[in-house]
Amino acid sequence: MIGGIILGIVLVYIILILILIYGFRKVPTIKLKSLEPKIHFSVIIPFRDEAQRLPMLLLSIKKLHYPSTHVSFWFVDDASEDNSCEIIENFSKENSSINITILKNKRVSNSPKKDAIRTAISQLQSDWIVTTDADCILPSNWLSVFNQEIVFNQPKMIAAPVTYKEEKSFFNYFQLLDFLSLQGTTIGSFGLQIPFMCNGANLAYQKKAFLEVQGFAGNDSIASGDDVFLLEKFVQKWPKKIRYLKSTEALVQTFSVTTLRALISQRIRWASKSVNYSLLSGKLIGIVVILMNLICCIAPFLLLFTDISWQLILFLWLSKFIFDSILLAQTIRFTQQKFRFFSVLFSSILYPFFTVFVFLTSFFSKYTWKERTFRK
Repeated sequence: MIGGIILGIVLVYIILILILIYGFRKVPTIKLKSLEPKIHFSVIIPFRDEAQRLPMLLLSIKKLHYPSTHVSFWFVDDASEDNSCEIIENFSKENSSINITILKNKRVSNSPKKDAIRTAISQLQSDWIVTTDADCILPSNWLSVFNQEIVFNQPKMIAAPVTYKEEKSFFNYFQLLDFLSLQGTTIGSFGLQIPFMCNGANLAYQKKAFLEVQGFAGNDSIASGDDVFLLEKFVQKWPKKIRYLKSTEALVQTFSVTTLRALISQRIRWASKSVNYSLLSGKLIGIVVILMNLICCIAPFLLLFTDISWQLILFLWLSKFIFDSILLAQTIRFTQQKFRFFSVLFSSILYPFFTVFVFLTSFFSKYTWKERTFRK
């Protein structure tokens, strides 16, 4: 009986990954065309103590190929204690043609980032909002390809890709693989027309539409989720007006964390919002994924203490490695990064234990974010 259950879960997981691979390929890869800039953007960037990363973001802003008359940048300071504001102010003085405004965050909820976005939206005038993070690097044609997508398809919301800046260490590459597995799943879900994830470091939406769905109302008690819960509202109201911008011209880079403790805290924060998903597709995919990882974790004990055959356990692990690798490989190819076989192999062994640990811990553990402690 146990063997039958395991086999059933493995087969369902294989089918799920194959469907996501198909969905990934269904999303067209967008090439930038010569098109007049028509859309006026307001880019919202919440920040807290980002003095180390801000210079890289600001340099990438300076290199953007988009008319300064058509874009404004709204930096929202969430009680920074370093010289982040001074860095932005100095940059603004040296680059007066770039429209930069610094605001103080108005805290009204349990979510500093949502409050920061609302603080900016209450003042900006542009029709389109783009959100990113202060520790990101923006590609030079970022807004140009968003402009193209809006002019051609008239969406209400556009999700776009994010990756980690690749580094040599296994610890950083493990994070990259974990992150890209989420990106691959995200793109696949869009291709299947059942989107349930996106990333607030690269997300655009109409201001009018944001106000029409009442923004973040209803999920203020959850510290994170400024992206996925807003996506759910848009999907429920305009299911055909949500687009994924699968373009390297729109690919934003960010950075992995430097310590295991920070990684666990970050992943607990991500996992803590998943139980509040309202879209059935996200819940079902999450259940299948966690069950598959859980079985991988207990497989050695099943082999020792039950009559489960070693062939079934081998099939379990090989199936997960092979099909996960296919989804990862096409995502890595899209982000133009390296597929390191042995690192992928070793990561595939560690990943189930890491995932299950984070999942279980998220139910009762607090997490730290920007030196603040949050409850689930």
